[in-house]
Amino acid sequence: MPRFLVALLVSAAVLLTPSPAQAAAVEVDGAVTIPCAGSTLNQDADWFFPATTTPAALVYLQHGFSRSNTNVADLARKYQAAGFLVFTPALPSSNLYGCTVNNTGNNTAFLNNVAALLGSSGALGASYAAAAATAGRSGTTLPSSLVLAGHSAGGEAVTHIANRLRTAYPATFSALKFLQLLDPVKSPSGTNMADGLTGLSGTSLPILTISSPPYLSNSNASGTVELQNRIDRPFLGVRLTTGSHCDAEGATTNFLCTLTGGASKAPNVSALQTLAVNWARDAVSGTTTATYYPGGSYYQGLLTSAVIETIS
Repeated sequence: MPRFLVALLVSAAVLLTPSPAQAAAVEVDGAVTIPCAGSTLNQDADWFFPATTTPAALVYLQHGFSRSNTNVADLARKYQAAGFLVFTPALPSSNLYGCTVNNTGNNTAFLNNVAALLGSSGALGASYAAAAATAGRSGTTLPSSLVLAGHSAGGEAVTHIANRLRTAYPATFSALKFLQLLDPVKSPSGTNMADGLTGLSGTSLPILTISSPPYLSNSNASGTVELQNRIDRPFLGVRLTTGSHCDAEGATTNFLCTLTGGASKAPNVSALQTLAVNWARDAVSGTTTATYYPGGSYYQGLLTSAVIETIS
């Protein structure tokens, strides 16, 4: 082969090879182990690696009752596209020992074990290392900043987890930059949501919700009402005026959600994803991008078109 052609091919290969700070976005179907009563659960857990090799933060995104991590994949990809590393574990909705995302009696001990994933470098680190190897990111480490986001009963779960980090893992709590509640729902048993919000009320942790109107599928907006009762701040998020409980799942929802919660409208899903991702980005970077908050052009456009109303 002529030398000039070899040189041309080598040059092309160099141009097409991602730089150390830039790589292809990758999704990995992984797993994570979580202690459950006297045993250990081996749960499906998906990792969404962004195109950058230096993610802005780790987003722990928790699905709700009777849902799975595949249902929140669409939102996970939006966080991923914004430069976040996203971890979406599948947690049981039924278990004889209370090892569930929702509180069916007493799941507090189990959620404490989930919090321990974030508070220690054990099982989560092992899950990440395996996923990173599959993604071609061996040798990388988890981001130092953390965002917790949860939909439905997952909103209650991450509220408890955040408060558990505050009391048991202060170093990890200091790395927690944002708590995003997506149409949160209180479980019919226990006081995880109330206790978690009470514990967090005296902190400066940003907590915002994106909710749908009160109806059967979100237990009459029980989680949002609890947020308003426990957190005294002038801005707590928004309600999608014609929202569905399925909005947080976006394109990866299914008939089981829409059958009970109603079909989502595209403007609602778009607003939820845009606000959730940009609020998280601001919280992590310590900035305020005015357009996404009351008074800003994007936010006011949503208000004017009656897509949202402000929750305070």
